[in-house]
Amino acid sequence: MTQKATRGERPLTWPGDPETVTTADIDFEALAHVLANTCRRGGCCRQYHSVAAHAVVVSEEIEALDGLAEEDRRTLALHALLADAPLAWLGSAAAGSQRAADRIGRLATMVEAAVREASGLDAALDEEQADLLRLVTRMAAAAESRDLMEGTPGGAGVAFLPLKRRIRSIPPEKAAQTWLARFRALAAGREAPRRAANDMSAGAPGSEGRLSPTQVRGAGGKGADDAAAS
Repeated sequence: MTQKATRGERPLTWPGDPETVTTADIDFEALAHVLANTCRRGGCCRQYHSVAAHAVVVSEEIEALDGLAEEDRRTLALHALLADAPLAWLGSAAAGSQRAADRIGRLATMVEAAVREASGLDAALDEEQADLLRLVTRMAAAAESRDLMEGTPGGAGVAFLPLKRRIRSIPPEKAAQTWLARFRALAAGREAPRRAANDMSAGAPGSEGRLSPTQVRGAGGKGADDAAAS
């Protein structure tokens, strides 16, 4: 792990070697900045859209779902916010071989477990929850294509109904603040992370309309599992 002070504040513990990551290494403020400085889809968009901003959108849409108990919505929303955390340790480069892919998968699992424990989440999602999160993520990706990327990228497979909300580009610093503020709100009341992040506050973008889990699942259609999710 690497520590670096920012603007005279406490040193941040930046993501380091994924082979040795532990719960004690997880610094959520540093994670917010890494995800905010990472562009979605490898930068293949006319307007910058960060992984952090994408995570906030998906998390908010999950929390706004009807038909789920409040605690279930908040738990799933926190999972959604943290879903791309392994990118901070592993990057987004494609594996060049099956052996490399297996290694990346193993390391991603290790990072996910450490991040979950540090955030106070008890366990990984069950199959039904994972399917719901995957569908909302793909609907967010469809909205990104509509609003920021001039349509669906080639080879995207089955088209998903996009979210009703408009996706807007926000600067990395704002995205980091919004992600961290949302993390704090969702993690409140859970087991406190070992390393609490410094105060960074920002209003999160609002959500337009509510969907039920049934409506969300219906948006994918037959063959949805083969659609691109990036």
